Amino acid sequence: MAKNKKKVVDLKPTKITDEQLERLQNIVNGMNRQQLEIGNIECRKHSLLHNYIALQGQIQQLQKSFEDEYGKVDINITDGTINYQEDEQADS
Repeated sequence: MAKNKKKVVDLKPTKITDEQLERLQNIVNGMNRQQLEIGNIECRKHSLLHNYIALQGQIQQLQKSFEDEYGKVDINITDGTINYQEDEQADS
């Protein structure tokens, strides 16, 4: 007895449609562009933070020089007036 072996044809799709592929590629490309932009923003943020820290150092140096010259005072940054603390006398 001979067995009849029939070949089974798989009818499952082997590829998505061109329209689906284009849509998928557009979405992935958009995600890649967004990731690149986020990276650029993070680099800019990093640079800005370094600049901010440098400015903080400058203001601390300036405050120290003001304290050496005028003592512990408050300085109005709008007009430059010096407000001496009540318990401290001016060195005049």
